[in-house]
Amino acid sequence: MGNTLFTIGYEGLDQERLVAALQAAGVLVLADVRAVANSRKRGFSKGVLAAGLAEAGLGYTHLRTLGTPKAGREAARADDAALMRRIYCEEVLDTADGDLALDALAVTAAQAPTCLLCFERDPARCHRRVLAERLAPRGFTTIDLFG
Repeated sequence: MGNTLFTIGYEGLDQERLVAALQAAGVLVLADVRAVANSRKRGFSKGVLAAGLAEAGLGYTHLRTLGTPKAGREAARADDAALMRRIYCEEVLDTADGDLALDALAVTAAQAPTCLLCFERDPARCHRRVLAERLAPRGFTTIDLFG
């Protein structure tokens, strides 16, 4: 039997709605896959987010290695998902460090219901989709949450 991997983008959400969506789905761990876990959006910088999740009984892990490099983020902002995907795969996932980080994510997600977090609301335009695709052959199915 496989595991479920959840994804969510916090664009348009506040921390309360994020937590509610995670709890409703039965998520226990939020895996922050942003390269830079700082945000101008209140409640979503690493320390504040981790504290809010802990208050709600949820775990938090920052997997910086699985974040999108600057050029990939710029491609995503320019609405070029294909370029973002290419950059992300070449510079992150198809590297030794990326492979190790993906293995660590798979272990975490196999141990507890886990949700990938990034900013982008639409998973098709985000590297969360690429991560989910890479974990599918390992027995993971993906459910995108929208809060």
